Order: sequence, then C-alpha cells, then structure tokens
Amino acid sequence: MDAAFTEEQDEIRRTLRTLLRERCGPDEVKAAVQTAPGWDEALWRQLARTLGLPGLALPSAYGGVGCEVIELALACEETGRVLLPSPLLATAVFAAPLVAAVGTEAQRAELLPRIAEGALTAALAVPGSALPEALGLVGARDGAWAGGGRAGGVQARPDSGGGARWRLYGQVEQVLGGHSAELLLVAARAGGYTRGRTLLFLVPAGADGLVRTRLTALDATRPQTRIELRNVPAELLGADDGGSGSGDGVAEALAAVGTAAAAVLAAEAVGAADAALARTVDYVRAREQFGRPIGSFQAVKHRLADVYVAVQAARSAAYYAAWAASQGGAEGMDAAPGGAQGTDAAVAGGLALAQALEAQSMAAAEAVQLHGGIGFTWEHEAHLYFKRAASDELLFGPVHRLRARAAEREGLFGATDRPPYGDHRGRGGNDGPDKRARPDGRDGRDGRDGRDGRDGPRKAVTV
Repeated sequence: MDAAFTEEQDEIRRTLRTLLRERCGPDEVKAAVQTAPGWDEALWRQLARTLGLPGLALPSAYGGVGCEVIELALACEETGRVLLPSPLLATAVFAAPLVAAVGTEAQRAELLPRIAEGALTAALAVPGSALPEALGLVGARDGAWAGGGRAGGVQARPDSGGGARWRLYGQVEQVLGGHSAELLLVAARAGGYTRGRTLLFLVPAGADGLVRTRLTALDATRPQTRIELRNVPAELLGADDGGSGSGDGVAEALAAVGTAAAAVLAAEAVGAADAALARTVDYVRAREQFGRPIGSFQAVKHRLADVYVAVQAARSAAYYAAWAASQGGAEGMDAAPGGAQGTDAAVAGGLALAQALEAQSMAAAEAVQLHGGIGFTWEHEAHLYFKRAASDELLFGPVHRLRARAAEREGLFGATDRPPYGDHRGRGGNDGPDKRARPDGRDGRDGRDGRDGRDGPRKAVTV
C-alpha cells in the first residue's frame, strides 16, 4: 500500500474543502434541512456539474469520472466535515454501484449517465431497518433481513395484467433520502417462502400506488422516509431469469457495495469527528476562566489528546479500508466479493467503520461537554455533530456487531456465520452440531471450570 496521496486526490480534497467552506456553514446547513428536499439543490448542481461528485466512482464509459473508492472516501470525508445534507450517500454510495453491478447494459446506459451528471437521484430501500444486514456489515448473510417470504417487508409477484413485468406490495421504513429520490431501488422477496429469492426492482418516483412520507429523524441532515408500495408497477433490475435463479447475485452485489460503503462511511465519520475536534480546540483556546484559557488546564488537554488519538487512528483505518476496497474492485464489478481479497476488504471496512463511529461519538460528546453551557444550546452547531454521531451508530452499527461480523469473516469463531453471542433463542455460541468440545469432554455447561470442579462455580455472564 502506498500511503501517499496522488496530486489528483489532493486536488479533489482541496477543491471540495474550499467550496464547502464557502457554501456550507452551520447556518446554511440548518437552512437546507428545512427545505422540501432536505438539501441545497443549487449546491448539489454545482457539486455535480463542476466537480462531478455523483459520478466520481462511476466508469467513464457511463459519464463518470472513473475514480476508485479511495477518491469517493476522500470526498465524503470533506462532506462529513461540514455535515453536508445531500443525496450523495444514497445515490453515489448505495444506489449507483448496484445499478452498475446488477443492471443490464440497457439499464446502465439509461441510468448511470443521468446519475453521474446529477440529473437523477436514487435511494436504496430494504425492508425494516436492515440496511447494515443487507449490506453484509452485521449479522450472518442468510437472507433473513429480506423477510424470508413471511408477512412484512416487500413482496414481489409477476404482473398478470400484461402491463409492468412485476408488482410490489409492502412497506419499508428508514429509507435514506427516499422522500426526494427520483428513483427507488427496492429489495423485495419473490417466489414465496420455500422457493423465495431476493431481487432488486426499479420504481420511479411517480409510480402509481407509491406513497412516500418524510419521517422526523434524529439527524436532520440525513432525512429518512417511509415507503409504502400498494401494488406498484416495477422493473426488475438486471436480467429476468424466469425464476430459475436464487438471487445470490443480488446478495453478492449488496455485499460488494457494503464493503465500499463501510470505507466511505468511515471516512465521512472521520471528517465529522475531526471538525468537531477542531471547533472544540478553537473554543478552549479562546474561552478564559480564572484568568487563563481553559485549554491550558491539564484535564482539558488530556481529554482533547484522547480524542485526537482516536480520530487519527480512525482516519488511518478508514484510508486503509478505502484502499483495500479499491484494490478489491480492481478486477471490475464482476469480481467475486467472497474471494480472499474481497474478504480482507470487507473485514477492513467493518473494523474501520466501527473505529470511526467510536471516534465520532467521542469527539461529539467532548465537543458538547467542553463547550460548556453554550454547547447545549440549539443555536450552536455542537448538537449537529452529536446527532450525526448518534444517528450513524443507530443506522450503520452498533459497533460491537460490526466487530463481531469482522471476526466471523476472519473465522475467529470457528464456524462461518455462527452467532458469536448465541442465536435468536438465546442459546450459547457452542450449542448445535458445530460446538467445540473441551479436551476433557465437557462442554462447559455444568458451571464448573476444571475437570474435577475444583476451580469452583463459574459466574453467568449475559452479553
């Protein structure tokens, strides 16, 4: 790995930081989230047409810039620094890569150039609050997040009326940017319970039977939407195999997108954490108490030093995860994410995201505390960073599950996709046919440590 950035990468960072510093201050952010789309449309057009931000990681053959995940991560680090409200995450990080990976050539040629030039915004809708599970960031990849054909989620059936090829029925909560997206990528279950498969469908914003409701979110800079689909006509993303496929291609594509998204989200969280730290340092240098700046007090120095170390460590992890994701995609969109290189990138992405979320939470909490009374006020921007940290943890975490999934990928728990802290029935991780027996033949469930029990009873611990 070459740790030095190229001239082009430094220029992307420098140009974007200069523009956002001028156009996206705290007051502009607060004003933008109050608008109908939830973001500054003029600024988005400028970012798209001048800098090519939506198409930064799209192939040049479809109107994109042709960069890799590392460039997109650097850009999102700068947008995270100012908490930019925009459709960048939903469109460029989640939706566009899925169209590129799963869509037919005709669908790519129709949609990707419009996304690259900022003329089309898109959002990914997965059932319930299962976005991190669908992307393979947490939990076992067993497809349970899609509903398994049971009630709930979104169900798809072939259209018998001779119109659209498919009809969708169901409801999806917490769709990022879904209220203003002009195109929805909806994950739905087709084929019933026994032969069910998860597929992706394209639903335009004006489709009959589609109801979108903007929700009140903790972090207003990340608007969320409830999507209701009432017999909505939809187009299958990708080729129709007539029901012979199992939907594994969609799962693999989602996992590949999750690997890149984890690195990008980690970089974005690092940018927010770094900005919160910088604002706090500036404040403690200027704020005086007992005739001296409060930043000169040893207790304050130690707290800020801890935040600085956490942010720098998270930045290094995020950069490595972005580099690993770029290397994993070097062989093209069709490279199998389940290979050794893909697994390494997925592990790096999950761990980087966990570390970045922790650093962001730490920096935001210390910003509120060290700003004193003003840090708790609505007028100050500290609460924006605090809400972003809390919201990211809820949307893409929690941290311990990100790390548990990374450990499973590395095989630290012995069996692939085995719940590390017990299954859904509360049984321990060593239950079942894959349990690891102790050398003495005991399974550890008798409450004693030694062969003859001389070490005494073991305390029960609930995780």
